[in-house]
Amino acid sequence: MNGTLVVLTGLLVAVGVFLVLQRELTRIVLGIGMLGHAAVLALLVAGGRRGEPPFAGEADRVADPLPQAFALTAIVITFAFLVLLLALAARSHDLTGVDEVEDDPEDARMAEVARAGLETESDREQADLRSELKRR
Repeated sequence: MNGTLVVLTGLLVAVGVFLVLQRELTRIVLGIGMLGHAAVLALLVAGGRRGEPPFAGEADRVADPLPQAFALTAIVITFAFLVLLLALAARSHDLTGVDEVEDDPEDARMAEVARAGLETESDREQADLRSELKRR
């Protein structure tokens, strides 16, 4: 049973990462949800085999409540993060009318600079400061 859960966790992580790398906001939100479910499954698998209830069993077979507490915490954090992402996605859709993440113009400019091998002015200033500090 643990092997099946480990494979399922890996599958959820793979699908979640694939969805997060897409350009549509709804797919990104679904991917974050999948990653949250994978984290909960990983925590439950890490908890080991099921034990006896803490009040009715022997002392050596009592279930460890810590992984269950971590799983509950992960569920709450994932839910809060998903609500925030859904609110941002709804606001972005209201403003732009599309569900796609746009390219950042500054990022595109920096990519062109890197491809051309040119230095920016701030890079030259930092190099001048470093050489001046080395002289001292």
